[in-house]
Amino acid sequence: MATPPDVLPARPLTGAAAPPPATAPDAAAATARIVPRRRPGQWVSAAVALLVFAMVVNSLIRNKAFQWDVVADWFTATSVLNGLTLTLWLTAVTLGLGFLLGTVLATMRLSANPVLRTLSWVYIWIFRSTPALVQLLLFFNIGALYPTLGLGIPFGPEFLTVRTVNLFGPTLTAAVGLTLLEAAYAAEVVRGGILSVDRGQLEAAAALGLGRWRVLRRIVVPQAMRSIVPTAGNMLISALKGTSIISVLAVSDLLYSVQLVYLQSYQVIPMLMVATIWYIVITTVLSIGQYYVERHYAKGATREGLPPTPLQKARARYRRLRAAASAPAGLPGEAGR
Repeated sequence: MATPPDVLPARPLTGAAAPPPATAPDAAAATARIVPRRRPGQWVSAAVALLVFAMVVNSLIRNKAFQWDVVADWFTATSVLNGLTLTLWLTAVTLGLGFLLGTVLATMRLSANPVLRTLSWVYIWIFRSTPALVQLLLFFNIGALYPTLGLGIPFGPEFLTVRTVNLFGPTLTAAVGLTLLEAAYAAEVVRGGILSVDRGQLEAAAALGLGRWRVLRRIVVPQAMRSIVPTAGNMLISALKGTSIISVLAVSDLLYSVQLVYLQSYQVIPMLMVATIWYIVITTVLSIGQYYVERHYAKGATREGLPPTPLQKARARYRRLRAAASAPAGLPGEAGR
């Protein structure tokens, strides 16, 4: 009886069909270690950058003109802290009210009413086209333009009249001027965030019968905030630094409080360093807050999930080091396995 060919023992191939035997170089190549490409340019650029950074730090430390002892004495002075408090309050008020008014302006820009769209566009155009300092000076001298402000019927009798000289002080002028300016920029930020939401999602929500308020709260706002938060964070930092221009109105913010000191003591450089360091500290804190707010609204944006925060990376590294330190030593023969 014939034996099926699939159960016969395989014969070794001979001749041209046989594969070539493995040579020693091929076996060595199979077990060779992959070496990453050397990049000497990166090391040279890193060394140059570190050298320049060290030179800058050395100049800051060893230059006696900075008078760091004077900076330390005035850094927590009462007048400086009062100016810092006013700066923070003015930043919070102008940005909060600015985004509130900017949201209204953005809604008007997106409205189907041509009158509302035109009025909103004209407002944004005017306040974005004129410098902030010019606007503050105009509001500060509004008494020369309008000695009185009245409420009544146009071209008719007035029911309420207020003298602008008694109405606008330096602090109120700064708050109103900066709020109106921030509203113009906030309107474009909010409008851009709303337009970034995919139109198909709104159509799908309408097809499911969801209400307009629920669509706005559950679909539009969470996705729009991904575009709004980074720009809003930049606006917050810019508003914090932009409050320094109100020193021309003799408002006792951080910069003006520092100026009052060095105009009497003639210690210009150290007092300016006091204001600079405080601005850096507050800006750093706001940047950290912006980072975590962006992470909150970035949930679900990618399938891979969010990358770990610097604090989470530090904790993971600490746990690995602690586990490696507490691990028992291996057996003598395990090192060669």
